[in-house]
Amino acid sequence: MRSRAFRQVDVFTAEPYLGNPVAVVLDGSDLDDDAMAAFARWTNLSETTFVLPPTDDGRAAGADYRLRIFTPTVELPFAGHPTLGSCHAWLEAGGEAAAPERVVQECRAGLVELRREDGRLAFAAPPRLRTGPLEDELLDRVRAGLGLRRDEVRAHAWVDNGPGWCAVLLESAERVLEVTADFGVLGGAKIGVVAGHDVGVVGPRTGDDGIAFELRAFFPHAPGADGVVTSGAEDPVTGSLNASVAQWLREEGLAPASYVAAQGTALRRAGRVHVDDDGERIWVGGDCVTCISGAVEL
Repeated sequence: MRSRAFRQVDVFTAEPYLGNPVAVVLDGSDLDDDAMAAFARWTNLSETTFVLPPTDDGRAAGADYRLRIFTPTVELPFAGHPTLGSCHAWLEAGGEAAAPERVVQECRAGLVELRREDGRLAFAAPPRLRTGPLEDELLDRVRAGLGLRRDEVRAHAWVDNGPGWCAVLLESAERVLEVTADFGVLGGAKIGVVAGHDVGVVGPRTGDDGIAFELRAFFPHAPGADGVVTSGAEDPVTGSLNASVAQWLREEGLAPASYVAAQGTALRRAGRVHVDDDGERIWVGGDCVTCISGAVEL
């Protein structure tokens, strides 16, 4: 074991403790998979990351660093808020990108480009793996699991860019905030359609605060010994969901080219996700603030 630089960063907020935290080990060299997984279990945050030098292939392709992303149970190929928070920590610790306004992260999903603009980081939304409307049976399950009437769902779609997201659009932010999730209904089907998928709920906001949408993200926990999912959780602020929802809403003409989405309100957080469609790519960004800075023994 040795001392390694460490940061805990709050993402999608400029005010500490109102966003979504990520633990960042800034030197993951010589740590094996088991050591990384054990530390991620110990932090018990939604994600813990480890910064490493890029591989030879990554370096040749222009990567500035490599990132490994762990939940308390699995390693992820990509995740939004860990990408922003880890890049923030890497830059804060003296990391220097090859290009002044561009950072390239290598991860299991490939190369992820980040841009720096007005002090805010943003990542390019990754391609979706599945699109199109939800199947009738799945939509019925989602409506029942969220306590929604049939006429309350304005639109629905697969917005899966890896985690398995499906989304429903409601009439208002107020209705989004009223929703409660019954994971026994959402995730207990032996069909397994919803059991492995996470559900995003989005609704337009009105007012003069500059926020266009309110989002919530629900995801199931692992099934019990009987194979039935009966519990789950709500994510405070979710980069991957906001990325794929933005792609969907823009395609359907339901969102402007640039907007701000709120997430985490129901959890007494104040996440703010900045979305910008530049005509070629959709960028998903947010403020980051370091809450803990020091070293860990690993």
